[in-house]
Amino acid sequence: MPIKKLSFLLVIIWCCTLPTWAQSTRLVNPILAGFYPDPSILKVGKDYYLINSTFAYFPGIPIFHSKDLKNWKQIGNVIDRPTQMNFMGDRMTRGLFAPAISYHNGIYYITCTLIDHKGNFVVTAKNPTGPWSDPVWLPSVSGIDPSLFFDDNKAYLVYNSDAPDNKPLYSGHRTIKIYEFDPVKMQMMGEPQIVVNGGVDISKKPVWIEGPHIIKANNWYYLYAAEGGTSVNHSEVVFRSRSVTGLYVPYEHNPILTQRSLPPERPNPITSAGHAQFVEGPDGKTYAVFLAVRPYADDYYNTGRETFIAPVKWTNDWPIINADFKEVRYTYTAPYQEVKQQNTLPQSGNFSYTLNFKNGIDPSLLFLRTYDSSWLKTDAHGLTMKLKPETCMDFGNAAFVGKRQQHLICSASTELNFVAANDHEKAGMLIFQDEKHFYYICKSIADGKPVMQLYQSNSQSAGNMNLLAQAPLKGTGAKVYLQIKASGAQYSFYYSEQPNNWQLLKDGIDGKFLSTHEAGGFIGCLFALYATSSGMASTSTANYPWLRYEGNDVVYKQ
Repeated sequence: MPIKKLSFLLVIIWCCTLPTWAQSTRLVNPILAGFYPDPSILKVGKDYYLINSTFAYFPGIPIFHSKDLKNWKQIGNVIDRPTQMNFMGDRMTRGLFAPAISYHNGIYYITCTLIDHKGNFVVTAKNPTGPWSDPVWLPSVSGIDPSLFFDDNKAYLVYNSDAPDNKPLYSGHRTIKIYEFDPVKMQMMGEPQIVVNGGVDISKKPVWIEGPHIIKANNWYYLYAAEGGTSVNHSEVVFRSRSVTGLYVPYEHNPILTQRSLPPERPNPITSAGHAQFVEGPDGKTYAVFLAVRPYADDYYNTGRETFIAPVKWTNDWPIINADFKEVRYTYTAPYQEVKQQNTLPQSGNFSYTLNFKNGIDPSLLFLRTYDSSWLKTDAHGLTMKLKPETCMDFGNAAFVGKRQQHLICSASTELNFVAANDHEKAGMLIFQDEKHFYYICKSIADGKPVMQLYQSNSQSAGNMNLLAQAPLKGTGAKVYLQIKASGAQYSFYYSEQPNNWQLLKDGIDGKFLSTHEAGGFIGCLFALYATSSGMASTSTANYPWLRYEGNDVVYKQ
């Protein structure tokens, strides 16, 4: 073979098989956009698994799989059977708090807190896709945010608990306790002991030390946890000890992650960062996943607390998250090859997709408090729901199927086939924060004629809605199209009797009313398909052939 041809062939082979150091992956934040708070992550072999809090939504605790920390595919939900537990009677912001995932000797463990009820529990599975066991309750563990750590043949549970002797020195005074755990008998051993009192420096009255985890590295045990509360003062701090049970000494340059000192007027801010967990990346380096938020103004955000990622740098045997930057970045470059997931919904950056329900309910969709198959079915015609007397303002299981709002600028649209029998019957679409904070565009009847209506929940009067707008429908048929558009602090509501012939029902609606800042609590907004007979018995049904979502945030265009 001539020398020139051989050289050309070698160049082609080299370009097609780039060495590892020449490969890179662009990590895009948030890696799970929308209401995916309190992340916990686990690496087993070359596989990564990540879970989040879901509070009173059902199914509970989504579980995601990845090979590269960028592309995540939801492979199931941990609490997916009403026989495991339900959240009936709970406010949406209660329910399941801060799960943590671990693995030992072929068994996956998830610990979590069912707040206001039985407290802490553990579930197990031999495969992360499930089935997951019924919960084993841990009545002696009094607190929240439990996390298991396996140290050779011993296991320990660390968690947030009350102040010593239940006598707090100030509001927000909490402790981190450690308890030995028997993973065979699934019960606690001995007595718990306090390993962190108050936080890094109790003389400064640190608040809400929580979300603890332990790792072992560099012949040290590292205990790291959130501090400062899950709002703008949120942070992550770290301690270390030569013994798993302490004495734990805080890092002198804590916190190792926070955004609280940055100017709030900076463009496209990421705030409230904390509640982190470390994991080894495909390149052998350490990364941290953590929660943070993207406000559109001040501390106003509707997308909830989301899952972010940043690299970790070790300095003098101390881990520092995002060490090379002051601001958490929207993108990081990681020195390893990307591994894309097949047949999955996108989770980061700008994206759009349509759910047609022909293959059932996607695992990312959420119900209120439990699952009851008696009021819904899916088939070639889409999703059909029976109208229920329950409303989304009650603490029960209304006819509601929700999808997270994942962008500040986005829209959700659907086709609705429904004929109301009376003015109590309504079917349409919500943008829903909680029982007292939502907007509802719906088809109903007024004065015996079909109309489109827009309601706002009455946050001061539970169980009531205020009519904001109403428009008559020209036709008498069953089919209409609905669309809700979000643009930061404003929402707009549209309807159409013909495809893509959108008519504005009302725009400029106050989105701050749907923010966590206004509503309180820990959850984010959902677009939801929702039908109700408003306390009356009904035999009517509402059919939704598809649900389309489009997200187009400006920051990802840069």
